[in-house]
Amino acid sequence: MPAGDLLLEAMLKQRLLFGILMTLFFAVIVVFDGWLDGSLITSAANGRIPQGTIFSVLVAALIIPGQLELSRLAAAKDLKIHTPITMIGSVLFATAWYWLQLLNGSSSVYLFLLCGFMIPAMFLYQYVRYGVTGVMANCGVSCLAVVYLGVLSGFAVAVRVEFGVWPLLMFVFVVKSSDIGAYAIGSLVGRHKFSPVVSPGKTWEGMAGAVAAATIVAVVFAVCCDIITIAWWLAAVFGICFALIGQMGDLAESMMKRDAEQKDAANKVPGFGGVLDIVDSPLVAAPFAYLFFMIFG
Repeated sequence: MPAGDLLLEAMLKQRLLFGILMTLFFAVIVVFDGWLDGSLITSAANGRIPQGTIFSVLVAALIIPGQLELSRLAAAKDLKIHTPITMIGSVLFATAWYWLQLLNGSSSVYLFLLCGFMIPAMFLYQYVRYGVTGVMANCGVSCLAVVYLGVLSGFAVAVRVEFGVWPLLMFVFVVKSSDIGAYAIGSLVGRHKFSPVVSPGKTWEGMAGAVAAATIVAVVFAVCCDIITIAWWLAAVFGICFALIGQMGDLAESMMKRDAEQKDAANKVPGFGGVLDIVDSPLVAAPFAYLFFMIFG
């Protein structure tokens, strides 16, 4: 077997191995979280115990290295992300649905207040650290960092808090299975480039693999999880749509890496790269998942 094929096979095995291990770890964390707060056997918050405590902590923990990786990508373009502000702001936005259970307040008031305090904090940090050099660029990319990692991940927490364990697992498993399907099929038989400018490795064959894998996982969830009252055909539509949305999320991060001339956001996770390379597709898909379960859940 040629050396290139051996390397490709080794990379595929490594990615699949670590992908399966991370998926199992995530599932165990989410299920244990649901067992603790009682939502494992119900699809909605019971009004007494705050939902999603451990999951909210996990999301907050992932945001910190994610912000550092995003800051490194921005630095390659001579942009300064105000990481102390963006980390705090992102965590508060991401966990907004969790805190609202404890505060019993209006989400709109919480979010408006958070924006109202965060923007002046960014300008103050810019003035103290960098003066008037690159104000709009630095504050602009810092706002992007908060929206990308904070606001988008907040919808994942919202799915967990409002709809329960199984919709969250369905959403994440469908999106990540589409990633695995795209990579596996694209690596093995991919020939026709899907987006050569942004991500030369993506192919139409890989996209077909993403759709097939996501559809199968979505239908399995719909059939096997009684808590999710979704017809199999609607689950199939869910799988197809979220395979495409997940690939869009992957392309969005690829655009940032391509602009920064970086192959991966980091090299912390074998076969994947960094935290951003793992969460890119679920991040963009999270608002759509919340909307889907709000309508059909």
